[in-house]
Amino acid sequence: MATTPGSDTERSLFGEILDWMLAPLLFVWPLSIAFTHYFANNVANFPYDQALREHVAAIARQVKLVGGKPVLTLPASARALLRADETDSVYFHVVTQDGKLLAGDKELPMPSELPGDASLTGEIYLRDAEYNGQDLRFAYTWLADPTLPRERWIVVEVAETTEKRTQLANKIVASVILPQFVIIPLAVMLVWFGLSRGLRPLTRLRQTIEAREPADLSPIATRRVPEELEPLVEAFNAMLERMKKNVEAQQRFVADAAHQMRTPLTGLKTQAQFAIRETDPEALRHALRQIAVGVDRAGRLVNQLLTLARTEGGEPAQQRHEPLDLAALIRDVVEDWVMVAIEKGIDLGYEADNDAMIMGNAFLLRELAKNLIDNALRYTPRGGHVTCRILNNQVSVVLEVEDDGIGISEEQAELVFERFYRVDDAMTEGSGLGLAIVQEIAMQHGSRASLRPNPQGRGAVARVVFAAWQAPPPPPPEPDDFSELYRQSPPIGT
Repeated sequence: MATTPGSDTERSLFGEILDWMLAPLLFVWPLSIAFTHYFANNVANFPYDQALREHVAAIARQVKLVGGKPVLTLPASARALLRADETDSVYFHVVTQDGKLLAGDKELPMPSELPGDASLTGEIYLRDAEYNGQDLRFAYTWLADPTLPRERWIVVEVAETTEKRTQLANKIVASVILPQFVIIPLAVMLVWFGLSRGLRPLTRLRQTIEAREPADLSPIATRRVPEELEPLVEAFNAMLERMKKNVEAQQRFVADAAHQMRTPLTGLKTQAQFAIRETDPEALRHALRQIAVGVDRAGRLVNQLLTLARTEGGEPAQQRHEPLDLAALIRDVVEDWVMVAIEKGIDLGYEADNDAMIMGNAFLLRELAKNLIDNALRYTPRGGHVTCRILNNQVSVVLEVEDDGIGISEEQAELVFERFYRVDDAMTEGSGLGLAIVQEIAMQHGSRASLRPNPQGRGAVARVVFAAWQAPPPPPPEPDDFSELYRQSPPIGT
């Protein structure tokens, strides 16, 4: 059976469903017995009540009014017939309202209410009462003449004990309840069998998952999956897809790191060996400077690899997007790169019309802007210009980074966003990861980055288009009671 809610032990879906199916059945069964007993008593009362009515009617026909006085002509054989019941005790009496007994048992209880009108007499009524410690069923009627006073109305009553009724009701209840002792266990067995058959797809699904190889992250086929399990399988497939992307990102990171780190580490080792063998102080300083440059290159490569891994991995903190002002964010990034541009002798500028609200992740967008600016500064010679520009047309927000450097061809513009692709390996330092990081971040924001030749004739323009974000309008204020009353009331003096 299923465990209680809130427990830490494993829960059984089979037991849970079985509980919820059998618990109502066990609850309804006592109710069915109570209802059966109630209706069985009603059914058992009907024929015996009808017999009591006939006895009352037969005795009432024997009562005559002679000179305003009641006279009962009830033969001894009729009285003996009333007493002839072998199971129940039968009582009767014929008595006036003022207590004068004409025949029968004087101590039988009288009806508590009289009819309001003599025209209503003659009807036969039924009631239950107790007599000599026995529960009796009564049938009674009033006999009256409009000329007689109410105290001389005649009451005819016949009563009997309820043993026959109880026996018949018990037989009816037994005939209904006893088969249930066979039907209910059979129903439990059928429910058990039906649940076992109905939950078989869950067993097949579990076996399918258990039979998979550890490295198999392909989606589970939904062809034979029941309709109720399709959302579960689809959610599981979505999780497998996310896991597959994470594994692929990790594999790419390991491959990229192994490939890219081999060259700078080999260079560092070579420079270190030269420095160890060198005895000339000037040559030794030169070797150490080369080692420092190699360390800087390796450090920058490691940082870019880690940034790309974090971007592709989709850490939770980097998946949250919120409204932000892209113009203010880019301005802050440009300010951070001003000193670098001054050292390179490059004029770094910033242009923006007004606020530019988008939905995005501030951390990732800073990385995107940093890589675009870094790429532009690397490919722009001393004395050149790099301009960061924000264009907002209320529908989209465009980020442009324009330079007048060495430029780029249309063929290369499609390749620069691939990993480790570089336009000129000989002239500039770099790993070819900067624009790949830019493209990955742009795609996470529902956009794509592009790099095209500068329409001014020299250099290139990097461009990323984001969807503009509009703040939802505030709900209309609810009028207070006084303003509503003032609006509905006519001005004073009208």
